[in-house]
Amino acid sequence: MKVGFIGLGIMGRPMAEHMVKAGLDVMVSDLNEKIVAELVAEGATAGSNKDLAEQCDVVEMILPNASIVKNVIFGEGGLMDYMKAGQIVVDHSSVTANDSRECYEKLQEKGIGFLDAPVSGGESGAKAGTLAIMVGGDEKNFNTCAPIFDTYSSQATLIGDSGSGSICKLANQIIVNNNIAIVAEALTFAAKAGVDPEKVYKAIEGGAARSYALEDKAPMMVERNFTPGGTIKVNHKDITNVINTAHAIDCPIPYTAQLYEIQQTMKAHGHMEEDHAAYVKYFETLADTIVEKKN
Repeated sequence: MKVGFIGLGIMGRPMAEHMVKAGLDVMVSDLNEKIVAELVAEGATAGSNKDLAEQCDVVEMILPNASIVKNVIFGEGGLMDYMKAGQIVVDHSSVTANDSRECYEKLQEKGIGFLDAPVSGGESGAKAGTLAIMVGGDEKNFNTCAPIFDTYSSQATLIGDSGSGSICKLANQIIVNNNIAIVAEALTFAAKAGVDPEKVYKAIEGGAARSYALEDKAPMMVERNFTPGGTIKVNHKDITNVINTAHAIDCPIPYTAQLYEIQQTMKAHGHMEEDHAAYVKYFETLADTIVEKKN
């Protein structure tokens, strides 16, 4: 089976690398020619999106938003112009369920399979090959792609019909982003009270407060390291999708609505390209303090 991969960014590059290392026949495509060349040096082949569509059994992608995904698939010279019945498109991007269902339905008209398969685990999970993949679509297509998913994930779960993977990812983003924000609030509280926030998170990370946000993001906060593994900009897009979806189904989400306003504040202050550990800056401004480890 030949696999195409479009989008070699923070997440996509290590995902493609794991496929190459596992011995899969991988063809990659990205606007950044330097990264493509580096993947080719590692054992991949390079191709245009047209090449991937014509030559690969499965074409995967992880892209910034739904409009780019749809343009890659359905735009002029897009994948659908060159793909044939029996091939499969896998979208690892974070989009809405409606976006995923639209892709599924249009591709199915030509007999092309589609899986919405967003991932969770961040840059560290992508590099370690331990991503969680939540999948919506047909079981036969999931079973075909499962060996591919195994190369860069620790768990791939078929949630249900098309769109259900995207809903699961939005639920994931509610939990992750609110968790990071509450860790930021707690460490700001500790710092304002005069206690070393580094010792606080180390003291509690083995107890009931243990979480990905505490283990992965608290060290970044106290070290003032906001180099993005996942930018606020990307997470703002996801939370906007959560808000819009929740409003459409009449589901109140009061905590996430507040989180959205925190993100809007970060946007107003120019922090959108920083890691979402930078939520701490919002709480620091409110409390007039800085979260940093004491010497």
